[in-house]
Amino acid sequence: MILDADIKAQLEQYLQLMEGEVLLKYSAGSDSVSRDMLLLLEELANMSQKIKLEEASMQRTPSFSVNRVGEDTGVTFAGVPLGHEFTSLVLALLQVSGRPPKVDQQIIDQVKSLQGEYHFETYVSLSCHNCPDVVQALNAMSVLNPGITHTMIDGAAFKEEVESKNVMAVPTVFLNGESFGSGRMSLEEILAKLGSAPDASEFANKEPYDVLVIGGGPSGASAAIYAARKGIRTGIVAERFGGQIMDTLGIENFISVKYTEGPKLAASLEEHVKEYNVDVMNLQRAKRLEKKDLIEIELENGAVLKSKAVILSTGARWRNVGVPGEAEFKNKGVAYCPHCDGPLFAGKRVAVIGGGNSGVEAAIDLAGIVNHVTVLEFAAELKADSVLQDRLRSLPNVTVITNAQTTEITGTDKVNGISYKDRETGAVHHIELEGVFVQIGLVPNTDWLGDTVERNKMGEIIVDKHGATSVPGVFAAGDCTNSPYKQIIISMGSGATAALGAFDYLIRN
Repeated sequence: MILDADIKAQLEQYLQLMEGEVLLKYSAGSDSVSRDMLLLLEELANMSQKIKLEEASMQRTPSFSVNRVGEDTGVTFAGVPLGHEFTSLVLALLQVSGRPPKVDQQIIDQVKSLQGEYHFETYVSLSCHNCPDVVQALNAMSVLNPGITHTMIDGAAFKEEVESKNVMAVPTVFLNGESFGSGRMSLEEILAKLGSAPDASEFANKEPYDVLVIGGGPSGASAAIYAARKGIRTGIVAERFGGQIMDTLGIENFISVKYTEGPKLAASLEEHVKEYNVDVMNLQRAKRLEKKDLIEIELENGAVLKSKAVILSTGARWRNVGVPGEAEFKNKGVAYCPHCDGPLFAGKRVAVIGGGNSGVEAAIDLAGIVNHVTVLEFAAELKADSVLQDRLRSLPNVTVITNAQTTEITGTDKVNGISYKDRETGAVHHIELEGVFVQIGLVPNTDWLGDTVERNKMGEIIVDKHGATSVPGVFAAGDCTNSPYKQIIISMGSGATAALGAFDYLIRN
């Protein structure tokens, strides 16, 4: 048995939603992954009379495709889609059987209008929480358009292929054999990369807003909901809905929810915002703010939006080390997500830069996968909580180096080492390794504001207790502000505060 009793019980409910018959064509060998795949397929077939199995010749072994009877749908799984990818398999079964993907009609029309042949391949690890978004988007596109095919490839099951293609981060997508992109991508983002995205003309005739929110993370979603509930014209501009929580795996401190995952919470935020009359403008980035009679926000696509009040909730991003080799070897050994990319470094040597909670947690996670972890901390001692430090120091394959200033990440076509300076002696040392995970905190996404809004030396927007900034009518919330604590629940509260502050401003002006 591959599936435990709880998962089987849930799965049986989902399989009852299948509309038509589905044929699973498979290619299996004598290896353990093939055996697990066959067990999974047999369990699925035993659970639903609408699922049939057929052995076939396929490009990869082990793999299987999900098809309508008499038609190749183009949805293939190479490996065993368990872990985070199990949902991708369930959705593929439902959609191929005839249940339409839960996608806006405008997006469906865009997918169907794509001309030509698009053969996508996505390399994943089953522990990656970013990968399913990409896999599910490309599977849905394959179901909607006969010119599109997609294969999910479990990197752990096809190690030689992964190494030959220099795949060192997941998800990594290839289109027609050429590199297409890596990292989380929504269906909208994939369409934009294919040249099918809204341009400035679609924003030309928008009426001014009462409140315009910039950013779609927890604070932005909260602000948009609180503003819309006041019955005022509300818009939200989001580069990607969910913001940084899309890169967060386990969330255990969101009060009243004992455990959730970032992508799941992000989907709930977007769903909640869309319950209200909010004009959601996704995949858009602001590049200029100017205060006139109304506040003007210029987007990178050239469009200008106007509003009586604006709430800035642009969040933060991972801080870069800023040393030679970091940018050059990003996704070629330099990584920022140990949960996603850790399995690709199984049995290898890696370094973690940063000795705070995130760095030490990353090192603990990686120690269970890789051959050896070296933790480099700039300060004289680690900054992580003592319980984490105790756990770290109990691990036999971890070395901690303090007073270490990273000077260079070295490599040729991929990372082969890291150099650091001992801040006490001045001596420079080099460590040979295959991966570097950067975990040194956050930097606010506020560079685009220039001098228009008062910021502190860290770039954080300075706000008062109402969320108001130095510019009348401009409010800010969340991780882009000088709030001392960067937490989801605090961001949500500050979003609500900023929306109520903006509403109060509108009433008085």
